[in-house]
Amino acid sequence: MPVSWCLAHPKLGEREVMTALLERDHHLIRSGQVILADKGFAGREFEAFLTERLGVHLVRPDRKDEPVRHGRLARVRQWIEAVFDTLKGQLSLEQHGGRTPAGVFARTGQRLLAMAAGIWHNWTIGAKIKRSLIAYDH
Repeated sequence: MPVSWCLAHPKLGEREVMTALLERDHHLIRSGQVILADKGFAGREFEAFLTERLGVHLVRPDRKDEPVRHGRLARVRQWIEAVFDTLKGQLSLEQHGGRTPAGVFARTGQRLLAMAAGIWHNWTIGAKIKRSLIAYDH
């Protein structure tokens, strides 16, 4: 489940956006926490920021040009893709209908909040599958 999010200009790099997001929301990060990421988050400077400044562990698929550390992480990648699929499919994130930056921000936040509320409710009622939103799909 996404814990933090932002809207960024598409020309900005993923690592720069993530660095700014983690600096802003550093209170959500706990020492020793594991952050799952995509191959695009490779880079010594970014990994140093995470380990030295925030005290977290970055786990991402290994690139072909580096030694094996974590492997392909296909199962973890499925979790990440499932969150994106839920946001884009069931919660229509790409068809948000916002006509201004404020509208896009509000409608994106609305969908993330709906997903978080559904997951929280599933945990509260002891649902077998915690991340499923099918029961709330109309």
